Parts: sequence; structure tokens; C-alpha cells
Amino acid sequence: MTVTPRRFWTIAIPVLVVVIGGWMFISNMTEGLPSLAELENPRPPFATRVYSADGVVIDRFFEENRSRITTLDSVPRAFLEALLATEDRRFYSHWGVDVRGLFAILAERVFSLSLRGRGASTITQQLARLLYLTREVTLTRKFREMLTAVQIERRYTKNEILIMYLNVAPFGRGAYGLQSAAAVFFGKRPKELTTAECAFLVGALANPTRYDPRRSHDRATARRNTVLRNMVDEGYLDPGRYEQIRSDSIITRSRTRSAGIAPHFVEYVRQLLREKAEKYGFDLYRDGLSVYTTIDSRMQEHANRAVMEHLLPFQEQFDKRWNWNTPTRRGILGTAIRVAIKASPEYKSAGSAEERERVAIRMRMNSRFVDSVKQAIASIQVGFVAINPQTGEIKAMVGNSAMDFRYGLNHVTQITRQPGSTFKPFIYTVAIDNGYSPAYQLSNDPIDMIDGSGTRWRPRNFGGETGGMYTLRAGLKNSVNLVAIRTILEIAPAEEVVRYARRMGIETPMRPVPSLAIGTSEVVPLQIISAYGAFANEGIYAKPFAVTRIEDRDGRVIESNTSEIREVLSKETAFIMSSMLRSVINGGTGSGTRRWFNGPAGGKTGTTQDYADAWFIGFTPNMVAGVWTGFDDRRITFTGSYGQGSVAAAPIWGRFMKYVYGDKRIKLRVRDFAMPEGVTQEKICLDSQNLANPFCPSTVMEYVNAKYFPGYCTMHTSTSGTGVEETQPRERTIEY
Repeated sequence: MTVTPRRFWTIAIPVLVVVIGGWMFISNMTEGLPSLAELENPRPPFATRVYSADGVVIDRFFEENRSRITTLDSVPRAFLEALLATEDRRFYSHWGVDVRGLFAILAERVFSLSLRGRGASTITQQLARLLYLTREVTLTRKFREMLTAVQIERRYTKNEILIMYLNVAPFGRGAYGLQSAAAVFFGKRPKELTTAECAFLVGALANPTRYDPRRSHDRATARRNTVLRNMVDEGYLDPGRYEQIRSDSIITRSRTRSAGIAPHFVEYVRQLLREKAEKYGFDLYRDGLSVYTTIDSRMQEHANRAVMEHLLPFQEQFDKRWNWNTPTRRGILGTAIRVAIKASPEYKSAGSAEERERVAIRMRMNSRFVDSVKQAIASIQVGFVAINPQTGEIKAMVGNSAMDFRYGLNHVTQITRQPGSTFKPFIYTVAIDNGYSPAYQLSNDPIDMIDGSGTRWRPRNFGGETGGMYTLRAGLKNSVNLVAIRTILEIAPAEEVVRYARRMGIETPMRPVPSLAIGTSEVVPLQIISAYGAFANEGIYAKPFAVTRIEDRDGRVIESNTSEIREVLSKETAFIMSSMLRSVINGGTGSGTRRWFNGPAGGKTGTTQDYADAWFIGFTPNMVAGVWTGFDDRRITFTGSYGQGSVAAAPIWGRFMKYVYGDKRIKLRVRDFAMPEGVTQEKICLDSQNLANPFCPSTVMEYVNAKYFPGYCTMHTSTSGTGVEETQPRERTIEY
């Protein structure tokens, strides 16, 4: 048959279109795929460096080569079985893409008329995506993932693929790889993981955020049990064993990696970065980030020293006074022992109820184990933080008292406790801002009232004394409970106090009730300590923050931060309050701090009921710092007056200020509080609360806000009836 030119082009053009189209499709699919060299040598990990504000590398986040999984012998058999049963049941039989499984998934979605459902990616495809591709959800990326998976299968054995996957898989909380995940979630090496723990980690791979037990324990448990059920279906797990462990709770326990000068601060930063890792898509342990923080390494050293110098002898003092041989305390110890036994690896790995009971009996009879429990629950804990009140920068942080820093709970950021009398400044702030003078007097007579719940309430002063009149300044200086309560009842409404405290940075729930005046609503230490910064910073509140900048390995800025700053008080109110809080240190309940630091400063002590919590929060014009001391088990308390804030907490603050201001490297200048133009010093008549005239019998020099400037006293126009010599009026001076 003769092929005419017309017939030739009729056939050739479609063929050419198909060839060119196919070539363009293949080129598009293969564009950006890893080269042979990249497949042979995956990108090496780089450590993330954490810098202090003064340029010191205070820690690194990294995966050491020796800690990476190099053979499958270091991986629990239960983990591999859970992984294969859940993620890739035909892993050892497919060639990178599970065609049979892919068609099954497509059929399932067609019949269900839904695009949602279980995924079709093999372990090799997941590895390709993690090592070389983006996480975009497109058909093009899926084809590239398949092509890369096939290339990986051609160059590596199945076991090598598994090892690579186990070193890069994301488990959540910033943990990439099984080695990191075992440490972050359970404080263990992979080989020590139980079957239930292995199932949880495998379950988390599907969606690390969704299946984090801190977000939803029930959802995480259900997902873990699904993995366990898959293991049963594949013959890896006995149904009886499944029924035995499916009801076990997921108990995570991180192992803090840091042992540097600021381990609690670094762990706090790590937790912040873990959340940002999901937002920005970086790997905290492999991407070589540079993290610049607010901490000052020199101040941190002084904070560590201050805490150690105080707590070591103070713990000895407590141990001498504490006696376990009472029914209540024996009950506390018994509960703690039971919890410790159930958390032990030996108990959790026991195969039957009978074996667990034998383990429990053996551990209860072990005196060393019991002593370790006693020591742990009766250890005095501490939360200390120092903040620049102008910028909100956290300059030093000690999160707990463990001197070897093994324990991760941060008592600055992760607890809530009653603040006791350290909350009183917020009551008096409302009174001052409402126009009352620090010279305003209230009665110290007993209070007997019915509270909002219908219960009779008879609050007492610490020493039990009553009677007489107290100025607001004297009430705060001497921490007189009845005066603070009368303040909230008469001149500083509780609802207003809650609004002010919230505005100044306290975010925890607060009930607007009279007992708020003596600190019954719990607070986070970091929040109440930073709130005091408004007194130091002329009424400006700077929210505390820890990370100033994050850069990638090439120096490109991923994120930069500054504090949220807002005006919460007038300069006049802030100055008058700072002067009242100076009285606390100069002759009041906080005067013990003058043993160490004599510069201009204000502060407040706090002690809660039964000496459960001891506080001191103090500030200078350029530094605010606070201390909480107490116990993790709230049933354990200081057993006497040595548990007051002035004794159990204030010495740490005093030592820290002494060391920081005395360190010539830091060059922190001692300066006084600046009195704003709207404040003057005037002689006030204590009886009328107006400006004193020559006939007023009792006067005091006090600060006055010009906005509420009083007139002259009209109560005393002569010496008649006063019983006071005209030339000798009784005058007091400000104590600040």
C-alpha cells in the first residue's frame, strides 16, 4: 500500500504527540528526584545549637552516631512486628510499591465514595518522602514518591531500608527516629520498650500530633489498641496477652538530655521548638539550626549557686524535722510506693497478674527502693526565674532542685500553686489606682462573715493578733491578712482585682471572692513573677519569652521574636506601689534579704496554709526575680515557721541579687526608682486623709498622686480637744 504524505502525517502527528507528551510527563515526574549519589549518601544530620544572649553555646540538640540504630538487633521484636502489621504487611514481598495493597485501597475508597481512609504508602515510600521529597499532597508527588521508592529498593536491602526508616521517622514532640522517640516519650533505650509502648509509638506515626496522649489520652489509647489488634490479626500477639494489656494506661516519662548550666530553661526551649517544628517543618535534631535565647549564662550560674547554697542546708533542716512514723504520713508513703512500683519497667514488663504481684512484693521489701521513694517525695522543690522587666527576656531559670538535673518537671512553668501573700500587691494596686493613699487606714479587728458558699469564714492574721488601725502601707509591709481582706471588702472590689491581675499577666482562673486577698487562687509562678515587672517598669508589662531568633543552617531567619508589651498601670500607681513594696524589704517581712543585697528594691513574701508553699518575689528597676519552694506531693509541707517565705524562699533571691549586681562582667547598674512628675511627697493627716495643717495631731509623709490631690484638713482647726501640744504634732515619715 502506498503511503501518501497526507496519510503519513495523519499517523505520525498523533504518535509524535503521544511520544512528546509521554516524554514531558516522565520528565516532569522525574524532575527533582534524588540523584544516584543522594540515594547512596542521604543528607547527614547537623546538630542544633542553643545560644545564650551573651553568645555562649549552652546546649546542643543532636542525634549521636553511636546512639543511632545501626542493626535491627537493637530494636525490640515487638516494635518491628507492630510496624509491619500496621504500616506495611507485605514489606518483604513488594518492590517498593505495594500494587495489590494500592488497588485494595482504591477499591475501598470507590465503594465508600470517600477520599478519606487508610493510606497506601509502603515503608519504602514513606522513607522516600522523609528523605528526599516534600510533604505536599498531590498526584505528582505521589508518583515521584513511588519512583524514588523503586530506586531505593534497587540499591538497598530490606533490612537496610528498615534501619534508615527507624532513624528518620517522625514520632511527635520533636522526636525523629526510634532512638529519640524512646527517650522523649519513655526515658528509655529502644530495647527496653514494652509491647504496649512499641504499639503506641507505631500508632503515633500515622499522625504524631493527633495521637499524642497529652492532647487526647483516649484517642492515643484507642490508636495503640488498634495497632495491638493488627498484631493479633497477623499472628504476632496472643489474643490473651492483647486483652491483658489493652486497658493499660499510656504513661509517658521524658528523659531530660541536658546537663548544662541551664537544663530546665533548655528543656523549656526544646518544648517551644517542638511545637514550632510542626509549624515550620524542621527537624530539631538533624537540621543544624541556630537558636538564640534570652538567657544570660553568667546570671544563670549565679542562679544555680544561689539555689544550691540555700537548699542543701535547708533540706538537711527539713529532714531532721520530718518524721514518717505517723498514720497520715505512712499513708502518703504507701501511695507513693505503689505509684513507683507500677511505673517501674520490671512491673510493666511482667507477663501476668501473678508475676506483677510478685514484683510488687519484692520491691516493697527492698529497703533501698523504699528509701529512694522517701527521698524523692520529700525533696524540697524550687522554681526560680529572673526576668528583664523592660524587655520580658528570661535571664535565668532554675526549674527544680535536682542538682544532677535528672528530673524534668519545671516548677517555674509547669505547676500552679496558691501564691499566699505574694498576691496582696494586686489588691493594694486596685486601691491605689482608685485614688486611695498609702496612708489610708483600715481596721485590724476580727472578721466574721458568711462567704459566697454559705460557709462561715473567720480569717486570722499569721500571729493571731488583732486590733488597731493600719495604713495600707503598713498592712502590706507587715503582711496583715485582716487589713488586706478589709481592703478587698471596702475599697478594692474583688471583680476589679481579677481584672487588674489578668491585665498584668496572670492567666490562671481566679474567683472574685474575699479570700483572693490572701492568695487562695492558684497561679503559675512564671506568670505572677513577671506581673511584678509592671511595678518595676513604670506600669509597663512585658510578657516573658525565651527565644529571640531561630536560623537555619545557612543563616536564614526562620522566626524572630520580641515580647508582647502593654501599659497596664499608670506611672504614678506603679511608683507608689513600688514604694510600698520597698517598705516590705526595708523593715517588713522581706527585710531578711538585706543580709545580701542593699540596693533599691521592692518585694513581697508569701506563705500558704500549713506552710505548704513559700514564696518571695522581688524587683529592682532593671530586674524582677521570684522564688517558689515547696513539695510535689501537696500533702507534704514544711512543719513549722521555718517554712515561711522570708526563711524558705527569700534567701535565694537575696543571694542571686548580690551575685548578679556584684559581677563586673554583667555591668548591671544599681539605680533608684524614678519618681514621675505626677507624684509628690506631702504631709498627710491620718485622721482626715487630707493635707495636714499645723493642728493635725497624727501625720505622715506620704506619696500622693496628683490626679487625686487632696485638700487641706478641716477636721483639725485648733489644738482644742486634741490633747496634743500645738508645737509638737505627732509626725511619722515614709518607710521605703
